[in-house]
Amino acid sequence: MAKIEGFRIKNFRVLKDITLGRLWNIQGAEPLTSMTAVIGKNGVGKSTIFDAFGFLSDCLKSGVEEACDAHGRGGFEKIRAQGQGGPMEFEIYYKEDGNARPITYELAIDRDKTGRPYVLKERLRQRRKNQKHGWPFSFLFLNSGVGFAWKGELEGQQIDESEEDFNLTDFLKSIREGEAREESRETEIVELEDKRKLGIATLGALKQHPRISAFRRFIEGWYLSYFTPDAARSLPLAGPQKHLNIHGDNLGNVVQFMEREHPKKLKSILKSIAHKIPGINTIDTEKTNDGRLLLRFNDKGFVDPFYSQQMSDGTLKIFAYLLLLEDPTPPPFLCIEEPENGLYHKLLETLAKEFRDHSAGRKGGSQVFVTTHQPYFVDALNPEEVWILEKSNDGFSTIRRASDMEIVKNMVAEGLPLGGLWYSDYLDPR
Repeated sequence: MAKIEGFRIKNFRVLKDITLGRLWNIQGAEPLTSMTAVIGKNGVGKSTIFDAFGFLSDCLKSGVEEACDAHGRGGFEKIRAQGQGGPMEFEIYYKEDGNARPITYELAIDRDKTGRPYVLKERLRQRRKNQKHGWPFSFLFLNSGVGFAWKGELEGQQIDESEEDFNLTDFLKSIREGEAREESRETEIVELEDKRKLGIATLGALKQHPRISAFRRFIEGWYLSYFTPDAARSLPLAGPQKHLNIHGDNLGNVVQFMEREHPKKLKSILKSIAHKIPGINTIDTEKTNDGRLLLRFNDKGFVDPFYSQQMSDGTLKIFAYLLLLEDPTPPPFLCIEEPENGLYHKLLETLAKEFRDHSAGRKGGSQVFVTTHQPYFVDALNPEEVWILEKSNDGFSTIRRASDMEIVKNMVAEGLPLGGLWYSDYLDPR
């Protein structure tokens, strides 16, 4: 399962320049853990980090111009950091699996002369085997939709972009003139028709670019939860569906799929989930005449069951999260904003442990990324998993890892819960 080891965001709303984890040129930093939580006060930018992942996903699906307007973002100028004239930039450092060489993806988005956003720069890089230093080899290199892509899985072109004398036009000319050379035959000149679309969206569909395809599938597989209990209460159309959607309004369809494909496992899952939700005795299903599958929650003390349309927000939410963690083919990256909303506070530590067990204890489990402002949730985490987001004097956000604070590490080692330390102002500035 692919895993993000680090990422960087520049000029995206209040995130003028933040880095979490390890990058190709910051090898001394510890990589992100399988479970990561970002904490902080209201207004420091937790939702912005969450939306940065959503923005990248939208860029892949529909292009950068539509992504700037989607989900009420308001366009390029609304989401570019206030007062900053440069492009928005994103960098992801990830591994396809534990033994793979890390890959770096870089994306820069700016406005053209007409004021419309476009892809200024796009890169995919990977170091060669046993290469410890120097620039990684680029196997996707695009400036304004023009550049090259390297076929296959092993090679690339080493381009030190710190050297200002590199000229892409001359480089592409040399490729055209050297088509007889073996190296040139592995290089494909790329000229995208629409510079507002990502190169990985187009080239990632081609068999001759397996590394680009793998990265495209990785982002396409991200699950960003915009779960709303009201949506989950709606009566879905009949028909099984393999995965829970971002709003959670197909809960019944997912259960129907699991009942068809994994009936024994579904019974075990529903039994396990029922034991984790206070007041619930059993959970089962009921088929309607039109082929739908309704969820029935059997409450302790009542003879007749309650259907999902009658259940509380918190019950539906925890059920959806626990069902998501039981997905037979889970997403590689699971991003949830403030999972504590609507939940009883004593459930939060249990939910945090469920997320961690899923991410770290299960082969092929998702990497989990959470934003939260609940100390009870943070109590279940360790300092390596927690990042503190703060506002600096210039109005932009800064971020640091809780494990970088020696006093916090020592107090946790003595048995004090991390959430309690946060509540007591040991993490946030007083």
